[in-house]
Amino acid sequence: MLKEQTRTSEIVRRGWDAVARGDWEALVADYIEDMVFVMPGQADVLNGRAAFREALDGLGGLLPKGFSISSIRQIGEGPEVVSIVEWTCDSIPEGSQLAVLFRFRGDKVAEERWFVDTEQWKAAF
Repeated sequence: MLKEQTRTSEIVRRGWDAVARGDWEALVADYIEDMVFVMPGQADVLNGRAAFREALDGLGGLLPKGFSISSIRQIGEGPEVVSIVEWTCDSIPEGSQLAVLFRFRGDKVAEERWFVDTEQWKAAF
């Protein structure tokens, strides 16, 4: 009997749950070794799971003060899943949204790319 493949949207959800717990090891376990992470502005790129894991230790410094996620919903299934993230922070209490594209190779994340209003993001700091 064939092993049932985990839905990619469920892998993304599991990753957000790991982020909420601060469980970086559980998060990176669902990424391939040569994954790519593209941060807001599309110019800052991390190559490889080790670089991504190291950046997670400094996550607090990468987010605006008081950053909080109020909701997340997934769009898509299969090789591409998008998360729509509603968030607030101290300087943007009315909140905003961003999107995160997850590209898969099999049942592992190969690329995570954030799409955010870069002017608003800069102003949040």
